[in-house]
Amino acid sequence: MKKFIVILVIAALAGGGWYFYTKQNGNSKPKYTSVLAEFKDLSEVVDTTGVIAPENRVEIQPSASGRIEEILVEEGDKIKAGEVLALMSSSDRVAILDAARSAGDAQYSQWKETYKPIKIISPISGTLILRNVVEGQTVGAGTVLFAISDKLLIAASLDESDVGRVKPGQKAAIVLDAYPDKTVRGTVFKILDEGTTKSNVVTYTVKIRPESVPAFFRSQMTANIKITIAERKDILLLPAMAVTTNPQGETAVITELKDGVPVYTMVVTGQNEGDQVEIVSGLQEGQTVYYERKRYTAQVDSSGKNPLMPSRPNVPRGAQRAMGGH
Repeated sequence: MKKFIVILVIAALAGGGWYFYTKQNGNSKPKYTSVLAEFKDLSEVVDTTGVIAPENRVEIQPSASGRIEEILVEEGDKIKAGEVLALMSSSDRVAILDAARSAGDAQYSQWKETYKPIKIISPISGTLILRNVVEGQTVGAGTVLFAISDKLLIAASLDESDVGRVKPGQKAAIVLDAYPDKTVRGTVFKILDEGTTKSNVVTYTVKIRPESVPAFFRSQMTANIKITIAERKDILLLPAMAVTTNPQGETAVITELKDGVPVYTMVVTGQNEGDQVEIVSGLQEGQTVYYERKRYTAQVDSSGKNPLMPSRPNVPRGAQRAMGGH
């Protein structure tokens, strides 16, 4: 047992010594990556969510009670204003035709031609987004038979803290949950005046019209939206990790390495884009900038010990004496 503990101690000392040596000597010299200062575009966006919804949705109801005799359209069909969607018999026609049917085919055909069905006609051009009946169904005057939308747009929900920064005419990028690899471009065209309060949060509906409506758009699909509220072009940018401080604590970048020693150039920074930083002055387009590549170093706990190295087991003093320890 004593021999085992001695081996562990030697291994720990050897591991700790190698860790200290590599941290203090040549293997710890920084390695640098170079990057060119480039002109790019900076944009500020507001992120929000919304749904695809029709700009105008028209529900079609019958003018009287009756029975649906024939349906001439299906959901998804493109409809023109004045197009016949279905044929319906009024309650009186239903009674007459049912009585004539029992009298024979000749009587039934005569009354069918004499007493014409009611035509259900579309009042607008658009897409049939709802067919709510089947042939043979009896309907009342208030039954919704069909729904037609003229154009699909995106209705976004915007927090009141952001609504003041959004204006008609601003560009938007739309990505649907159902099609995450397809981006649709659009433009804000309306911001509703009345807000909605939910859980003490006030939101406003912002309507966005897509530049073109893709075939995969469906009403009530969820959309993720980025509205561009500000845009600046030809901004000199660097990766954020390339901006550092010189020995005097001033904001700088490394523009040269002399025998591995960095030469700093002071810069003035502007807008921060997370992983990109605007350089206002001190640097020109096309200049090479160096920055240190961060290396992995072994973690040391609060006691100064390397947690990757085995530690000597805690042995009670009495047990140490029994084993010959002091």
